[in-house]
Amino acid sequence: MFFSSFSFKHVAIGSLMISALTACSSSPTGRSQVILFSDSEMSQLGAQSFEQLKQTEKVSTNVKINTYVTCVADAITQQVPKQASFDSWEVVVFDSPQVNAFALPGGKIGVYTGLLNVATNQDQLATVLGHEVAHVLANHGNERMSRSQITNTGLQISDVALSTTGYGEYRDLAMGALGLGVQYGITLPYGRTQETEADIMGIDLMAKAGFDPNQSIQLWKNMAKTSGGNQPPELLSTHPSHGTRINDLTSEIKRLPKYSVKAPQCQ
Repeated sequence: MFFSSFSFKHVAIGSLMISALTACSSSPTGRSQVILFSDSEMSQLGAQSFEQLKQTEKVSTNVKINTYVTCVADAITQQVPKQASFDSWEVVVFDSPQVNAFALPGGKIGVYTGLLNVATNQDQLATVLGHEVAHVLANHGNERMSRSQITNTGLQISDVALSTTGYGEYRDLAMGALGLGVQYGITLPYGRTQETEADIMGIDLMAKAGFDPNQSIQLWKNMAKTSGGNQPPELLSTHPSHGTRINDLTSEIKRLPKYSVKAPQCQ
C-alpha cells in the first residue's frame, strides 16, 4: 500500500514537471517563462475579477475624468496587436484616493482617481497605462499563477478559480495572482524582473502612441515625492527602487526609435 501511494504521488509530481517543461515560452523581451494557462482561461479570470471589482469599488461618474482617462488608454491600446482571446479593451475609473492602476487579461483596465494627483499630465498617465498593459502582453499574471501551480500553492486557482461556480471562494487568491494584491492583501503585485520588463515595454508602447517617454522620469520623481522617502530598501522589496527605475528608464529612452504617431490631446 505504501509503495502504491508513493508511486502515485511521484507520478503526479512528474506529470506536473513535464507539463511545466512543455509550457516553457519566452516573454516579449526574450526572458524565459513557464506558462501553464491558456489565453482564454486568463481572459475569463481577468473578466471575472474585473466584474467583482466593479461591484465592490466605487466607480467614478465624473464625465470629464472618464473621458480623459479613456482617451489616453485608447491611444495606448490602439498600438496593441489584436488579441485572440478578447475583442476590445474596457476602461473603468474608480473613485478612490489610491495612487494605482492596473490592466487584466481579457482587456480590462482600471484607474484610481488618486493616480491623477501624481500622474499630472497625459504623458505621465500614458506611462502608467503603458506599463500596466505591458504586464498583460508579457503574460505576467499567467506566469505568477503558473509558478504557484508548480509549487502547489496555486492548486485552488487552477482547480476552482477558473470555473465560474468556484470563483467566489478563491477570489482573493486569484486577484492576488493577477497583480491585485495591493487591494486584497494576498501578495505584492509583481516581482522586480516583471516590473522592469513592464517598464521597458511600457515606454515603447507609450512612445508608439505619440506620448513623450521622457515624462516617465518625471512620473517616478513624483512617485518618490509621494512616498515621502518611506519606500523600503530595494533588496527588501519586489519592486525596483525609484532611483533604479529612473536610471533604467533614462537609458532605455535613449534607445527608443523615433515614432511618427502624434498623441491625441486628451482633456
